[in-house]
Amino acid sequence: MTQHLDLFRAPQVLVACEFSGTVRDAFLARGYDAWSCDILPDERRSNRHIQGDVRDILADGWDLLIVAHPPCTRLCNSGVRWLTAPPPGRTLEAMWAELDEAADLFSTLWNAPIAHIAVENPIMHRHGKARIRGYVDPAQSVQPWQFGHGETKRTCLWLRDLPPLTPTKIVNGRAARVHRHSGWGRHGEIRARERSRFFTGIAAAMADQWGPVIQARAAAA
Repeated sequence: MTQHLDLFRAPQVLVACEFSGTVRDAFLARGYDAWSCDILPDERRSNRHIQGDVRDILADGWDLLIVAHPPCTRLCNSGVRWLTAPPPGRTLEAMWAELDEAADLFSTLWNAPIAHIAVENPIMHRHGKARIRGYVDPAQSVQPWQFGHGETKRTCLWLRDLPPLTPTKIVNGRAARVHRHSGWGRHGEIRARERSRFFTGIAAAMADQWGPVIQARAAAA
């Protein structure tokens, strides 16, 4: 049974770059004052979603920032090839400009004025690392199959004042479902949306394991 907090002020959690509400709702279910923010509308039409640029609200007094899936195409190793040989119809200048934009967003989120921060991103190439302000290596990498999902999708977590996540349920039958997703739109939008959808098991682990950390800090304040 999920235990709800009995607090005068529940810690405030901001989940950035999330339109599915998966991480937000995991914290809400445990009594935290959780909100999601994305440039896309919330697919569940929740009134706990802020549609817009998350950078505009980073200084609003949050206790925890979780960046669920920032734009990472230009930062991750799988996309580094486009920095030397751009895809059809694109230019090298555009590719490098998009890299600078992605690195600036990552930097802003990682250096936000919030005590506890977790940023999710795939493995980053050296050009991306060089552009991140105050770059540090990720604290850990996790897989969905460590948290009850029979799938593979390695995810790195950059953590500030948060402990690494402990696996909750190791499962077999592991398949790269998202990579094989066939739902391509004209520009791959459907597949991109599926790839950015967070796993409920990892979201639950975040709420169960990081929630008490931010609660202890809030109680001591």
